[in-house]
Amino acid sequence: MTIRLGLLGGTFDPIHRGHLDVAVAARDALALDRVLLMPAHVPPHRTQAPRASGYHRFAMVARAIAGHDRLEACDLELRVDGPSYTSVTLARLGARGFGPTQLFFITGADAFAEIATWHDYPALLDASHFIVISRPGHDHEHVRERLPALADRFVEVAPGRNNRIVAELVRPAVFLVEATTSAVSSTEVRKRIEGGAPLDELVPAGVLDHINRHRLYAPMTTPADVLHDED
Repeated sequence: MTIRLGLLGGTFDPIHRGHLDVAVAARDALALDRVLLMPAHVPPHRTQAPRASGYHRFAMVARAIAGHDRLEACDLELRVDGPSYTSVTLARLGARGFGPTQLFFITGADAFAEIATWHDYPALLDASHFIVISRPGHDHEHVRERLPALADRFVEVAPGRNNRIVAELVRPAVFLVEATTSAVSSTEVRKRIEGGAPLDELVPAGVLDHINRHRLYAPMTTPADVLHDED
């Protein structure tokens, strides 16, 4: 059988419930054999460096996916210096023997709407299938309006038809998947932690434990705080 490899990249600073919802929705909609969650080394669309190190972001991904079948943490992008461009990652996987129709790059509708700004666009669309998951406030109609030139690539995914749809395709497609995903962002999680507000299960328990254990995203301590901690 030909493997179907899903790829979900991101800063994951930190990973949250919304990321997991997207990964699971894509895995189930297209019957993916594996989904690799890949923390970026240098996110190309962020002006600021991640707050947490690559080590901590990878560790949080590993803890987040515990118990989720066919989800795996992958350090492919963390091991490469420079910006983590999707096109470069896909090329590296292609060099390892994966064909474009074996790869399924997963993204939210909000991010995919901006794909014309991605490195190597539009060539990267021929390097992999894309799975576009609807996100709160970002439906597929918005994607269609922003990217009319890709109309012939869009494939609406309906339950029960997915295997046949993929088998019939002769070139990479853009699969539009409607799904219910948590309305949360990493920015919101960081702000809650900085403000001392509860996270209300916005992140998996293992991720919250890692954040608390290593004091990630907490406000910078003052000298007085340091002395108090040592007493």
